[in-house]
Amino acid sequence: MQKGMYTHRERCVRAVQSKDARFDGWFFTAVLTTRIYCRPSCPVVPPKPENMTFYPSAAACQQAGFRACKRCRPDTSPGSPEWNQRADAVARAMRLIADGVVDREGVPGLAARLGYSTRQIERQLRAELGAGPLALARAQRAQTARLLIETTALPMAEIAFAAGFSSIRTFNDTVREVFALSPSGLRTRAPRRPTEPGALPGTPGSPGSPGTPGALSLRLPFRAPLNPDNLFGHLAATAVPGVEEWRDGAYRRTLRLPYGHGIATLTPKPDHIACRLTLGDLRDLPVAISRCRRMLDLDADPVAIDDQLRTDPFLAPLVDKAPGRRVPRTVDEGEFALRAVLGQQVSTAAARTHAGRLAAVHGEPVDDPEGGLTHLFPAPEALAALDPESLAMPRTRRTTLLTLAGQLADGTLHLGVESDWEETRARLLALPGFGPWTADVIAMRALGDPDAFLPTDLGIRRAARELGLPSTPAALTARAAAWRPWRAYAVQYLWATDSHPINFLPV
Repeated sequence: MQKGMYTHRERCVRAVQSKDARFDGWFFTAVLTTRIYCRPSCPVVPPKPENMTFYPSAAACQQAGFRACKRCRPDTSPGSPEWNQRADAVARAMRLIADGVVDREGVPGLAARLGYSTRQIERQLRAELGAGPLALARAQRAQTARLLIETTALPMAEIAFAAGFSSIRTFNDTVREVFALSPSGLRTRAPRRPTEPGALPGTPGSPGSPGTPGALSLRLPFRAPLNPDNLFGHLAATAVPGVEEWRDGAYRRTLRLPYGHGIATLTPKPDHIACRLTLGDLRDLPVAISRCRRMLDLDADPVAIDDQLRTDPFLAPLVDKAPGRRVPRTVDEGEFALRAVLGQQVSTAAARTHAGRLAAVHGEPVDDPEGGLTHLFPAPEALAALDPESLAMPRTRRTTLLTLAGQLADGTLHLGVESDWEETRARLLALPGFGPWTADVIAMRALGDPDAFLPTDLGIRRAARELGLPSTPAALTARAAAWRPWRAYAVQYLWATDSHPINFLPV
């Protein structure tokens, strides 16, 4: 797998002919004779090579006049791993588009967040993806519309505006153009339940269960393999009471979203993640999906990652034992940074207690008829206004927490999907009470840097000693150079040698 793979024609043809699902989302196959575009793993008989052409995005296919295949539903492929493993302007722009910035702030807002002109962003996206930001956002709106059409009984007018379309006419035209069906035709063809024979991973499931207004159920696809143990184990073991919980085999948490709040219920399945979203405003659907996928690291390319880590004979047995580990991330970068400070030099249980107390007193209340979620995690503005003496923690940590909250609240420091990893790490290290461990764990789990490394972490050093690796930070960092650019994933394999609850799927 590599940047711009769609330009490697022979590799793309081989992937399509072998129906290799590992390449879904890396490129799209457009068939010149039928004017349809597909994912590489489409179950139909592959077209002749001379009738294939390849594009880097669904939006580029749509701009070239191709319609989405009704069999393989290419718009529901896992996202390209490139956007979460790169830190350049194009990758940061794609993360922002997935987070709905173009729909809320327009292309000028996207460019301003990245520090570029609109012309520069347009040029870079078109050069690499064959489509500009408006076309990419339009493709995302079309996918959201399909989800709402197929998983709810909402009137089409409500779906149009919830999906981000400016008018019903634009909604109708886009659906017909992208899917070659009217909105009502899409609803007629929709699978009636997620277990329907022939349903593909990534297809929508059934509407929310009775008694849960506003609930949507859908499948979140991923590239196999996926080991859920450390992923859900970490989220459950560190869950903040009232904000997160593990219930009935699912991780649940509250979400702070652009138009309101929501609750996500995520259940690991063999071939997908079952996702139930309860939203106060349906316009938040694409953002909620994007943030859940990001938290679970579902767009990773586990085969490429594990192949690289296996080249180290000390890591190879760990990878072979339980391949497909993901990095547990977050739905809110600022929240994670604040929680990382609360967790400095204390146990996991103590960090949960501190965070739970803050949430109960200063978090915004939410209603959860299905479980025990009670609050959103406190916003930075709420924490920045606190009296330091009201915090039951050492004075130095109070200073660190309130300084961070203040800078997040007034915009001096911004943590988001568009953050430049190295620049933000440097800014964090300049804050009082921030050392390498805190900055790097935020880079790994909040900012999404796949190469973030924690050589000073006690668990990592203990694992290194047991495996026969160097255990001093400097020597371990030098050895870990061979694991780049996937050192954050090596951290997950090293942590997994311990018996800590973060490494085990809760029962």
